[in-house]
Amino acid sequence: MTPSNLTHAALVGIDFGKIDFEASLEELSLLAQSAGANPVVTLTGRRSAPDAKMFVGSGKAEELRLACEANDIEIVIFNHALAPAQQRNLEQALNRRVIDRTSLILDIFAQRARSHEGKLQVELAQLQYLATRLIRAWTHLERQKGGIGLRGPGETQLETDRRLIGERIKALKSRLEKLRRQHGTQRRQRERNRTMSVSLVGYTNAGKSTLFNALTKAQAYAADQLFATLDTTSRRVYLGDEVGQVVVSDTVGFIRELPHQLVAAFRATLEETVHADLLLHVVDASSAVRLDQIDQVNVVLHEIGADAIRQVLVFNKIDAVPELAARGDTVERDEYGNISRVFLSARTGQGLDTLRAAIAEIATAEYLSDRERSLPEEDRPAAPTDDRKVPELGH
Repeated sequence: MTPSNLTHAALVGIDFGKIDFEASLEELSLLAQSAGANPVVTLTGRRSAPDAKMFVGSGKAEELRLACEANDIEIVIFNHALAPAQQRNLEQALNRRVIDRTSLILDIFAQRARSHEGKLQVELAQLQYLATRLIRAWTHLERQKGGIGLRGPGETQLETDRRLIGERIKALKSRLEKLRRQHGTQRRQRERNRTMSVSLVGYTNAGKSTLFNALTKAQAYAADQLFATLDTTSRRVYLGDEVGQVVVSDTVGFIRELPHQLVAAFRATLEETVHADLLLHVVDASSAVRLDQIDQVNVVLHEIGADAIRQVLVFNKIDAVPELAARGDTVERDEYGNISRVFLSARTGQGLDTLRAAIAEIATAEYLSDRERSLPEEDRPAAPTDDRKVPELGH
């Protein structure tokens, strides 16, 4: 589609002084483009707190209305979560569709879901989001006033819609729970076969799928866009005779303020992450806000209960950062000699062998510790006497 065929959108971002505002607006623009919109107008402002009625003040709402009329805007996208009442008030004031950040991300997920499970999860998230916004959601509710030929069977359209959505949500949860149990069976089989599980996690567009393809020689979809991957893909990777095979999984990217409906709905997919032996936390080394992105990923990992899993930071795209591309050593260790960071370019292949060696080293150590645990107590090596703690992940 050419830009002229895309939906003309106005982006709205209010600076509350809590995040890197410019980077957040740039991300909103990328999200809008990923959804098929052409951001024509960007309106910004500063507030200490959202306005209860329309999120922005009445003056800013009028400024937005005039900008929409002058630029043939079809949809207004807020870089924030809007309350249902705020969304309705804005739509009335602007006479245009208004969506918030959550709805935008849900729309992108709906477009990108490929697998049966992915589609079920997206539908569940969308219905849970919609269920909170049913009041006066459709104009046909205006016809529910009774009169000859208009008296219904005692249930208004709104109640019917609520009931049908509730039943559909219940059915989707049941089917996803069945799929989750199947995943559990597959994982237990892997555990019986003593196969190490490695999950790629990271901020959206950090290059996880490109790295996954480079590591596994797979053909997973990889593109320079947000949320290119929604469905978890797993492949076996052979790391030599001593280690054998490990299972590597590519997962959905995380993002700032990932809608909680999506975290909940994608729990079955994200369980591959929760049950991994090792997380490769892929970071876009060329991003100016990479430290904030690392924090955001760790927040989601905490939400899904995966924050205690061994993690290695993988700084990707070093070919776009000359000082990193020029460094000789592509691996860093913490004070205890454990691998903590690997620097590479999935696109050029620089540092890939170092990452493979790092996974093999960790797998070997895990295998040896498992073997020691299986020995009789008198044959096990003595435990270290110093009370060492695992260092906190630094930036």
